[in-house]
Amino acid sequence: MAAKMKKCGSGMRLRSMLHVDLRRMFTTSLLYIMVASAVVIPILVTVMTTMMDGTVSVNPQTGVETVMEAFDSAWQIIGTTSGAGGAMDMSITGMCNINLVYFLVSVFVCLFVAEDFRSGYAKNLFTVRADKTDYVISKTMTGFIAGSFMLLGFFVGAMLGGMFSGLPFDMGDATVGSIVMCMLAKIALMAVFVPIYLVLSVFAKQKSWLSILISMMCGIFLFMMIPMLTPLDATIMNVIMCIAGGVLFSVSLGIVGKAILNRRDIL
Repeated sequence: MAAKMKKCGSGMRLRSMLHVDLRRMFTTSLLYIMVASAVVIPILVTVMTTMMDGTVSVNPQTGVETVMEAFDSAWQIIGTTSGAGGAMDMSITGMCNINLVYFLVSVFVCLFVAEDFRSGYAKNLFTVRADKTDYVISKTMTGFIAGSFMLLGFFVGAMLGGMFSGLPFDMGDATVGSIVMCMLAKIALMAVFVPIYLVLSVFAKQKSWLSILISMMCGIFLFMMIPMLTPLDATIMNVIMCIAGGVLFSVSLGIVGKAILNRRDIL
């Protein structure tokens, strides 16, 4: 009976903390700035690359010519098919796509967590009532939700950018169903990146500049795996793999995050 009451108390603490984090997220401007950025970026990228399509630039030191290439389809800014070799594409169109959101969410998580330590909220929280496990779980879920909104915002911006730029909406080898699976896989993959950024954020505490810098560096190392796991012609297997990876990273890095909070001074 006592164990049951303790379990219920822990669940109530987690729900309370998650409620506070979600309310804070939706009542501050940070989330809306990040989502607005996610909407605007694909519009600017598609419009600018379309306007500069075919423009030749010459490196004055090497004499090498570079030709600016625009997107062939509005769906290309969402991703490429598994056979297109998108993971090895280092061009502007290959890099400036929806996968940039995984860098945007790092800024959100780092600033969101740093504010807890900067304001003294974290110290009061851990001193008075909260368990560090609840804190890590709540922040992971909040970051995941924020990242999902950013991905959806980028998708809307990509569609608007495609219309403004006059790009074709030819799906090629992809289908409506595979594009839905692609987006679901990308959302599930957010559960891999958010725990990484959270661990780095609790390590850096109030030094948001440090956590953002390290998070960006880690994101670059993982950037190439995103097109392989979430191609435009994704299937349910891609979604399952991303969910499995998200669960694995969330649990393992959640333990690491709690250990850091236990060992480091909260101040």
